[in-house]
Amino acid sequence: MAREPRRIVTGHNAEGKSVIVIDGPATPFGAYWLTNATPVDNASSGDAGLQVRTLEPPPGGSIFRFAAIPPEDPKVSREERERQTAKMFAQIDAAHCRPDTSRHPGMHKTRTIDYVVLLSGEVTLLLDNGEVDLKPFDVVVQRGTNHAWVNKGKEPALIAAVLIDAKA
Repeated sequence: MAREPRRIVTGHNAEGKSVIVIDGPATPFGAYWLTNATPVDNASSGDAGLQVRTLEPPPGGSIFRFAAIPPEDPKVSREERERQTAKMFAQIDAAHCRPDTSRHPGMHKTRTIDYVVLLSGEVTLLLDNGEVDLKPFDVVVQRGTNHAWVNKGKEPALIAAVLIDAKA
């Protein structure tokens, strides 16, 4: 069984010394951290990962998350996959991020630049025109394009992604 990613967050104690403030799993939304603006206020306290409830970061902000991409089940119809995907995007306030799903139900476009690293498994990055198969440690700089992550394999794929607010 795959090991769950561990989240370690540093901070400062009352004397200004560096300390570990969080040591545990990701939040329920797979998030590790969120920033609301740049420059970031490193003096703030609390678990910013718990603020993540959406796909996109706030204006001027960022989100760091992991995502497990399950293998696609060939027995699930396109209509059912579309229904499930639409529901999932609605739950993370991202229904507006699905401008054209004609190629695949998972197609979406965010107003972000994303730095994505495939950590394990295999996944295909679909674009409106073209696709690329990724293997562990491949890096994608995803620049606000309509795309989908499709797992054609048998095992879940794990990606780490930093989403940063962008103009388009």
